[in-house]
Amino acid sequence: MRREHEVGAVPRRQRGNHREWEPGRFVKEFPLYRLVAEDGELVGAPDEVTLPDAEVLRLYRLMVLNRSLDERMITLQRQGRIGFYIGSIGEEATILGSAAAMAESDWIFPCYREHGAALMRGMPLVTFLCDLFGNAGDAMKGRQMPCHEAWRPGRFTSISSPISTQISHAVGAAWAARLKGDAMVALTYFGEGGTSAHDFHTGLNFAAVRKIPVVFVCRNNGWAISVPRERQTGSETIAQKAIAYGMRGERVDGNDLLAVHAATRRARERAEAGEGPTLLECVTYRVEGHSTSDDPRAYRPAELVEPWKKRDPILRMRRYLVRRGALAEAEDERIRAQVREELQRVLKEAEAFAPKPPLESLFEDVYAEPLPQLREQLAELEAAVAADPRVANPRHSDA
Repeated sequence: MRREHEVGAVPRRQRGNHREWEPGRFVKEFPLYRLVAEDGELVGAPDEVTLPDAEVLRLYRLMVLNRSLDERMITLQRQGRIGFYIGSIGEEATILGSAAAMAESDWIFPCYREHGAALMRGMPLVTFLCDLFGNAGDAMKGRQMPCHEAWRPGRFTSISSPISTQISHAVGAAWAARLKGDAMVALTYFGEGGTSAHDFHTGLNFAAVRKIPVVFVCRNNGWAISVPRERQTGSETIAQKAIAYGMRGERVDGNDLLAVHAATRRARERAEAGEGPTLLECVTYRVEGHSTSDDPRAYRPAELVEPWKKRDPILRMRRYLVRRGALAEAEDERIRAQVREELQRVLKEAEAFAPKPPLESLFEDVYAEPLPQLREQLAELEAAVAADPRVANPRHSDA
C-alpha cells in the first residue's frame, strides 16, 4: 500500500499554466493508512506493527484514563466546580499514538486537546487538575486559562490559545536544536482548521526549505468549532498540502493507535536522519462539542456523529488486545476500576489545595531576586486585601 507522497507528481491534464485535477485524485494518492480494523482485526502487514502487546496495553490504559478524565471534567464544569474544559473524546488514538512514537528527548508543542500526551510525559494528574481549578497547586500560578497546561520536565510546552502559533514555535526550537548539534525532533499538533492560519504556511515552508526535524500532526477531526472541514479548505485532503511545500505527506486513520504510532515513528526516523519534516493527517472526529462553551447541536446534525461513535478508538484497541489474548474481560474491568479510583482520589487531593495561589506569586518569575519596588507593591497589595473583603474575595456580594 502506498502511504507517502513523493514530490514531483504530474497532473492528469495541463493546458498552459492552467491545471485540471481529476476529482478524487488526492484521496487515491493519499490512501488512508490503517493497521487495525474497527473490529480489532490486524489488516496491515504484521512487520509494520511497531508496538509490542505490553506497550499497547499501557497505551490502552492511558486512553481509558484520558477518556474518563474528559468525561469527569465536563461533569465538573456543568456543576460549576471548574470554569472551562476542552477535551479529546474520540481522538485519543491520534494523540497518544503519536506522542508515544517520539523519544523522551523530543519536545512536544501541543494544541489544546493533548492532555493525554502531557500525562504520558509525566505530568502528575493532580497538577493537571489544579490547573483547572486555578488554585494554589496550579503550576501555571493562575496565569493561564484552564486546559492550557505545561510540563517542562517532560518537554511539553505551554499551550497557546491563538490558532497554530505552536507550529512556528516547534520549527524554531527544532532548528535551534539542530544548530546546536542536539538530536531533538519536535512534534507539534494542530487541527484541520489550523491549516488556514498563516503560521501553518510559515512553519511548513521554512521547515521544508531548511529540512528541519519536525513532525507535523494535523488532528483532522472534521470541525473547526462550527466550521466543517469542507468550508475552510478546498483541498480534498490535508496531506496533499505537503506537495506544495516539498515535504512528505501521509494520511492516517486517526482512530487506529497502531497506525498512528507507526506513521509517526517513520516520520521521526526520517527527521532524525536529516530527511526533513513530514505532514501527517490523522483522520478522526470530534464527537463532542468544541469545548464546554460550545453546543454542537446548533450547527451539526446528530446523524453525522453516530457512525463515528462506532469507530471509537478505545473500543478498537480493546478488541485488538482481546484478539491477541493480551486482555481479558476481568483485566479490562480492573483497569477501568483503577482509573475511576485514581480520578476520585486525585480529585479530592486537588480540591484540598488553597483556592488561590498566594499573593506573592503575582510578583514571581520575572526577576531572579525581587526588586525593592516589587516588595513595596506586594506590601501595599497585602494591606489592601486585609482591609477590604471585596479585594480578598472577587465574588463578594459588594464587589
